[in-house]
Amino acid sequence: MSYRPFCLRSSPSFFVIALACAAWSSSAGAQEAGEEAGEEIQELVVQATRSGRLVQDEPIRVEVINREEIEEKILMTPGNISMIVAETGGVRVQVTSPSLGAASIRMQGMRGRYTQLLADGLPLYGGQALGLLQIPPADLGQVEVIKGAASALYGPSALGGVINLVSRRPGGAPRAELLLNATSRDGQDATAYAEAAGSGAWSYSAIGGLHRQSSHDLDSDGWIDTPAYDRWTVRPRLFWDGEAGGRAYFTLGAMGEERVGGTVAGRVAPDGRPFPQAQDSRRLDAGFVSETPVDLGVLHLRASGVTQKHEHLYGDVQEDDRHRTLFAEASLAGRSEGTSWLAGVAFQRDDYRNEAFPTFDYAFETPAVFAQVEHDVNLDLALAGSARLDAHSEYGTHFSPRVSVLYRPGPWTVRASVGRGFYAPTPFVEEIEAAGLSRLRPLAGLEAETADTASLEGGYATGPIEANLTLFASTIGDAVRLEAVDPATPSAGVRLVNAPGEVRTQGAEVLLRYRWREITVTGSYVYVDSDEPDPTGPGRRVVPLTPKHTAGVVAMWEAHDKGRVGFEAYYTGRQDLEDNPFRTTSRPYLEVGLLGEIVLGDVRLFLNLENLLNVRQTKYDPVVLPQRRPDGQWTTDAWGPSEGFVANGGLRITF
Repeated sequence: MSYRPFCLRSSPSFFVIALACAAWSSSAGAQEAGEEAGEEIQELVVQATRSGRLVQDEPIRVEVINREEIEEKILMTPGNISMIVAETGGVRVQVTSPSLGAASIRMQGMRGRYTQLLADGLPLYGGQALGLLQIPPADLGQVEVIKGAASALYGPSALGGVINLVSRRPGGAPRAELLLNATSRDGQDATAYAEAAGSGAWSYSAIGGLHRQSSHDLDSDGWIDTPAYDRWTVRPRLFWDGEAGGRAYFTLGAMGEERVGGTVAGRVAPDGRPFPQAQDSRRLDAGFVSETPVDLGVLHLRASGVTQKHEHLYGDVQEDDRHRTLFAEASLAGRSEGTSWLAGVAFQRDDYRNEAFPTFDYAFETPAVFAQVEHDVNLDLALAGSARLDAHSEYGTHFSPRVSVLYRPGPWTVRASVGRGFYAPTPFVEEIEAAGLSRLRPLAGLEAETADTASLEGGYATGPIEANLTLFASTIGDAVRLEAVDPATPSAGVRLVNAPGEVRTQGAEVLLRYRWREITVTGSYVYVDSDEPDPTGPGRRVVPLTPKHTAGVVAMWEAHDKGRVGFEAYYTGRQDLEDNPFRTTSRPYLEVGLLGEIVLGDVRLFLNLENLLNVRQTKYDPVVLPQRRPDGQWTTDAWGPSEGFVANGGLRITF
């Protein structure tokens, strides 16, 4: 595997950025001199539930991160969406590979593999752990988060919840944005976004990005703490809005990345040999969504396809693989006398091929039928029910229901929801994503993982005050876990098994928000109590890497056309650790950040300071193990930040 130095003109995104700006210039030239574009006003309509309701009217609890909040997070991490989802209550971005920086999204204590990541309702990004770090946020209009079993809506990949990335829709006037960013860790980002109306009912948008970072060995132990990467991304979108109410959306996407970690050049692992770790990725995807009014209601069609190729290097083991996902869905929706309904069919095919270890190849086909009904009993009470039947080619037929209730007396809001779902196991649990397949025994006798989830939410909003309390619980049966074949002989490898007993999680989320003029202060607290059968003997244990207590406070001053200043502090409590010879429980830590942006006409200058206290895991313990784990990893699990203090700053230009 070769690791080429970053070169601007060798990347397809260079041409995309140039074309996007040229397209904007040609469209803008056609405008009358002095014409001003009005601000686009969008209501927060939920897309993920397919009902088309406003977020406050939706019986299913959906948390929506709006465009204003997305813009704040863009200034912190312009190259990926990790910061957008990480600062949502009950959602934790867990680093799964300290060597390459890969991460997964855990919802309310459930493993990251149970979270489905969608783009406009389509599975465009696959389920790999690096996908979260390869999506630029500049073209997002909102992000929707559904916690708890959502298999009734989206099938087996949504056992723990759904994150739906909703694209920005072009406004009436042409618009282009350019963002340039640099970090104190020798990282650079350049993204360009353009949108314009075409002829008739057509409009389009396009985004291109170039992102790079150098590697760093912060504690001088010969192991890379922050990986190097070079990445380019490009995504054009085409929109159609018909006069009769029909709508259509088309997208193409491509991404290429080279990422390097492991031992520093010239250094060795504890066994005396170098252990380079790298991953080259290429992804190509396409998607289509349409709504067509018909006599019985509205016909919805969705389809997508994605192919991802990876070249993995784990020491002296090369693993080249390919993931493909094909998806299609058709549904009919209608509404009558306060009742909205939807019924449809879906099909998804997932296949995987590995050149080095073909015994792990698989091809899953899952046809499904689904339906959902929402009924407004009166102005204050609404009911929702959904159900889905999936016939999985490997793990059988599963029925996934979900029932939700919304009650809104005056300033109060009460929601309750219960659901069931399933997950189809693959070799790619978090440990295998990080270590590769070389030490994994062939899969045999696995059953589908199943979960029952429930939540109860109470909210109050009046004037500048907003308060929310959510209680949640989940029970997972047949949870798949990784275990050593022979704990006394690490080189004997590992295998995947269904754990006996249940993984049980319960907890609470608290949110408080106060607005005063241009100032907004938000406080949050999350409590998670999660336990599972102890793999070393009888009894139960706390699920590793699950902090019982997390909390945060964010204060933001923002004035339109002037700028913004923000302060944030996030506390992470102790976590039980597994297979860590240096400690059994992590240290609690506090991360503090400052953000500032000033508006100078069409130019915005920004500066962001992350982790001002310079908290870093390697300040307390080594991250490199004395010997390799049975799964093949050389590092402990990540329980704290790996980068320490980081400053980034740059400019945004709006044309």
